[in-house]
This record gives sequence, structure tokens and C-alpha cells, in this order.
Amino acid sequence: MKLPVLGLLLILASSSNATSELNDKITLKILDYEIEVEVANTQFSRSRGLMYRDELGENDGMLFVFPESGYYSMWMKHTFIPLSVAFINENGVILNIADMQPETLIAHDSDGKAKYALEMNMGWFLTRKIAAGTRVIGFDKFND
Repeated sequence: MKLPVLGLLLILASSSNATSELNDKITLKILDYEIEVEVANTQFSRSRGLMYRDELGENDGMLFVFPESGYYSMWMKHTFIPLSVAFINENGVILNIADMQPETLIAHDSDGKAKYALEMNMGWFLTRKIAAGTRVIGFDKFND
């Protein structure tokens, strides 16, 4: 009888609400736009990302903080929201931006060594004329 209870606990623990409560939030600034982002800075939170979410606020996103600068890829397994990802170097400069379709395994790669990846609703960067070379401000917390 303990197996069904354990299964239920695992399902509850993996729900989007449980995941979102685990991630700290910070504010970043890009041009004149302030955004509120969840921070994915552990192996678990980076691998989970925005999976199983049904929506994302207009100026909300997820910031993936990698342990070191390198060439990284992002994909959309179990992710239901169309997203754009900006790969960002250790100086806060956007290297490239890629649009990602929901529920796909297509790898979207950084064009250089990235320290961060920022996921926003698809088209968020484009509609605000944010492109490669734009600086993102607010990474001070991670520069210790």
C-alpha cells in the first residue's frame, strides 16, 4: 500500500508549483525593460527549467546560471510554452537569441561561451528590438 502513496508524493513534488517555489527570483534590466526571472543555478533546477508550465508572465522568465562559461544548448522537452532563449556571456552581453518551439528536442546552441541563458516568452526580445550585442544588467549576485 505504500507504493501508491509514494507515487502520489513524487507526482506532487514534480508539479510546476513545487518547482517554482524552489527557485529564487531576481530582477534584470535590458535596455529600459525590467524583468523578473526565476534563477536556475543548480543541476536539478537547470535540467527542470520551465517544464510543465502552462504560462509565463509577460515580463517574467528563467535565468539559467551555468557553473562556468562554455558552449551550451537548450531544448524544449516537456515544455509547453513557446520560448526565446538569449545566451549571455560572463560580461552580460547577449551572444545570440533563438526561438524554441514547445515539446521539441531540437538543440539551440550558444554562438560563443555563455555563462547564462535567459528564457522569455517567444518574441519578447524581437518585439523590444533586443539583439546580440545588447548588455543585460543585474548579474552582480553571481560575480562573487
